[in-house]
Amino acid sequence: MIATLDDLDVEGTTVGVRVDVNSPIDDDDTLADDARLRAHVDTLSELLERGGQVAVLAHQGRPGGDDFVSLASHADRLSTLLDRPVDYVDATFSEAAREAVRDLSNGGCVVLENTRFYSEEYMEFDPERAARTHLVAGLEPVLDAYVNDAFAAAHRSQPSLVGLPSVLPSYAGRVMESELDVLGSIEETDAPRVYVLGGAKVSDSIDVAWSVLEKGLADHVLTAGVVGNVFLIADGVDLGDASSDFIYDQGYWDEIDRAADLLDAYGDRIALPRDVAVARDGDRHELGVNALPPGDGEAAMDIGESTLDYYRRILADAETVILNGPAGVFEDERFQTGTRELYGTATDIPTSIVGGGDTAAALRTLGVEGFSHVSTGGGAALRMLTAESLPAVTALENAPQRPAADD
Repeated sequence: MIATLDDLDVEGTTVGVRVDVNSPIDDDDTLADDARLRAHVDTLSELLERGGQVAVLAHQGRPGGDDFVSLASHADRLSTLLDRPVDYVDATFSEAAREAVRDLSNGGCVVLENTRFYSEEYMEFDPERAARTHLVAGLEPVLDAYVNDAFAAAHRSQPSLVGLPSVLPSYAGRVMESELDVLGSIEETDAPRVYVLGGAKVSDSIDVAWSVLEKGLADHVLTAGVVGNVFLIADGVDLGDASSDFIYDQGYWDEIDRAADLLDAYGDRIALPRDVAVARDGDRHELGVNALPPGDGEAAMDIGESTLDYYRRILADAETVILNGPAGVFEDERFQTGTRELYGTATDIPTSIVGGGDTAAALRTLGVEGFSHVSTGGGAALRMLTAESLPAVTALENAPQRPAADD
């Protein structure tokens, strides 16, 4: 049983809140998109309005990347979104960080520095070992409780995700609570149930397909994007060198055999693209999958209109649709059609659940809205759809005894 904010006596309590605000960054190191910050406003606002003293923990980017920057601009943006002052300190667990946390008054908030500026946060630990890291040892003395609202990072096992809940009374934030409620109850949704698997997370998508087909949770699985291309090759289609080389270069070649095994076992429930879009003479050009020129031809960049018609007919009978991954290279305007039309069709289905990560980014870019639930997590959502445990969720389940809630 995971405790939520309903179980936390907030007033006067110093709470460390782990969020996932990993965002696109502009050339001047400021935020290019604040969607992930907006997702956490409800949790942070509730804690602050109930008189909590909130220290925000988060990561941004990876070492060596252009988006590996401080959280100063995140703090500025949170101040606007929360409509109250939000402090920032360029330290995470040092004495400077502890002093900033101690100085908080009821309703006060401080954003601590990017957790990944410290090597421990770029490593995976079991909870017991994570509890002995410098980050946990540095922050535990100044925190009364811990809240994890970072569902998008729940498949990781870094100290800020599994170490702090090992030593502090711990709770799920509103984002985490909602994600676990929705993604943890897929089996209770109405059938027919259709899964749409696109994007480039081939191994994860095949894991999901195996799991939901074996358990009878999927009446149909529709494939698109790189996932669809892998299944086409597994089905014997020659997509040409450009698409095949991309799959090989990304390390997905071994997944073709897994896709072939899946087609052998459940081929009658797996739908493959019938046509694709390529770039020819600067424009979008659609070809049947068996009409692609062999050898050094154009790469498949999107699904075509024939595929969309085929998929629409399957979706017309669905009561529930679960979607993860774009249908094509949506960053290029010529190849946005598949994702826009396929996801747009899904909004008409009674229950429509969308995975996060690249999928959520695609929908924001294309302006597609109207889903029952859009997850904040990509990898974490996929893990939940295969019924795998999430380390950060397990850590919440095993957290120490909690104090009683306020009235």
